Amino acid sequence: MLLLARCSRRLSSRLSRAFMYSNGGTVAGIHGDRGACAVEQARTEFRMVLSQMDAGKALTAAAAKGNASEVQRILEECRVHPDTRNEFGRTALQVMMMGNSKIAGLLLEKGADPNVQDKHGIAPVHDAARTGFLDTLQVLVENGASVNIPDQNGALPIHIAIWEGHRDVVQFLAPRSDLKHANQSGQTAIDVARASCVPHMMDSLFAHIHS
Repeated sequence: MLLLARCSRRLSSRLSRAFMYSNGGTVAGIHGDRGACAVEQARTEFRMVLSQMDAGKALTAAAAKGNASEVQRILEECRVHPDTRNEFGRTALQVMMMGNSKIAGLLLEKGADPNVQDKHGIAPVHDAARTGFLDTLQVLVENGASVNIPDQNGALPIHIAIWEGHRDVVQFLAPRSDLKHANQSGQTAIDVARASCVPHMMDSLFAHIHS
């Protein structure tokens, strides 16, 4: 909404000046016909902004619902860029239903940024690690997602997966993660595992640290 408001104010100002030109006003020698052209250009730009906002809303809504066929239709028939944002400034990859790896694949195939982060530093890999959907995480990594992106608390996806108890996700992440990285509390992945009382995960982590 903030983005739309800013665009609206900017284009409204341009429209006001353009209307003045078309009604005979003069600013820096701009008159009639040029004013009419300015009005039409401003209107066109505003329609494009609204169209992009609507497209982003439709794409993210379909992704959040796990509607793969609708996501594919919007991407291919409507030619919407996969990183188009909704009114809250989020992309489809950020809000997609994590258990639907097909949607992740569709978005990434069309050029979605696999490392996009929200204002809290959370990337899709953090969400996949938190929810425990290994298949989605694998698709993200196969398409260039980094597993060593920290969120605003300094946590890597492996920290989150350990805390949530997703053993298969931890095993996938361990050989790919910086296991010496510490979050803002000074905890490495081993420290998080120790605090979470999951010794079976600690064995796996130690094996990769010393490999």
